[in-house]
Amino acid sequence: MQSYQLEIKQIVDYPRCRIYRQFIQNLMADRSIRTGGGSDLFYYTVLCNYANFRTSYLRIDGIGYTVYPGEWICTVKELSTWFRTRFQCQAVSILDELQKRHLISYLFLDRGKVIKYKIRDWKKHNTVLDYNCPCQKDMGFFFMPTVVATELVSAGRCSEMDILLDLWMSAVYNDSQVQGSEIGPVVYLRNGTDSPLATYSEMAVRWGISKATTGRVLKKLADMDYISLMSFPGRTGSVIYLHSYFSTMFQISDVLVDKEEVAMVLKINITLPDEIDETDPQADSAVKEHEICVSEELSSVSKSNIEAVITKMAQILDAQGISCFRCPKSIYKLYPLSDACREDYISHIQKGAVRFGMAVSCGEDKPVYTFELTLSPTEKDREGGNRA
Repeated sequence: MQSYQLEIKQIVDYPRCRIYRQFIQNLMADRSIRTGGGSDLFYYTVLCNYANFRTSYLRIDGIGYTVYPGEWICTVKELSTWFRTRFQCQAVSILDELQKRHLISYLFLDRGKVIKYKIRDWKKHNTVLDYNCPCQKDMGFFFMPTVVATELVSAGRCSEMDILLDLWMSAVYNDSQVQGSEIGPVVYLRNGTDSPLATYSEMAVRWGISKATTGRVLKKLADMDYISLMSFPGRTGSVIYLHSYFSTMFQISDVLVDKEEVAMVLKINITLPDEIDETDPQADSAVKEHEICVSEELSSVSKSNIEAVITKMAQILDAQGISCFRCPKSIYKLYPLSDACREDYISHIQKGAVRFGMAVSCGEDKPVYTFELTLSPTEKDREGGNRA
């Protein structure tokens, strides 16, 4: 009877997303991002941003109102300013659409000058405090149900602001089930692949826009420093990381995400040239000036390809603060694994993969850093291509 190893993994899906009020206030103040669209995600988020989390009292034009948790009172003029509509009737029509979707309810007060609205199921997703006190609208946070955000995104053509909010609510950080999330806050569209890679076609269908518009909006958000857009060749797709995520969510310093590091984590293929062009100004001259010692037992990989791999490593590790690759005194020594791992090493060779170690030494002294590298050919390479 054969024996098996059973692995049990719990699939966790977070039903709501935490959104900070100050972040929404900053988006509302950024007039360079367009809001006109048919999904209403931005409008619903703004209403949630102003909703009370405890009972308070408000006076408008000398009239006092009691505002309960999940509610807020404002003038029609204020609502039009929040929604950036040209006419006040357009802001009211947005409320009508959200009410038809059973997301809010509202009524007019003071002969139509004032609107009182209520977020439905507010108590289900947010904590309600029992005592009475004024509620700050630029402090704290609220929870947005992810199912509501998904329904709004798929309801119509998304605006630039809707797309940015969808990216923010789809961010995942340090989740073992999502590749690349340990590097930084990555956008994962929850497509069941565990990979943050997505094509423009997939994102265009999600947002109800064309591929060209998708590329234009993402490039605009990247230029405005809201996201890091990393596109890879062929049909691989693109990866999106959020900027200012840590400073907004955790009040700590943000991290820089390097494209080469992302490619390594996601196991995206590295193209190895047949020969390194010595006249190429884009080539990393710092690496070529170093002494590279390759063991004879690694004859399955050419030295030119190894130099290309080291060049890629230099770019990745230099971004992480390891600057030895810039020093001309550095010596790289590549060698096969120890005898204890030799059987495993040979099996990798038979499968076409090469696994070896690399030691970085400062001159003739002892190694400063030690790495383990694995080169695996792609299907194209097995058919005669030059990619690994």
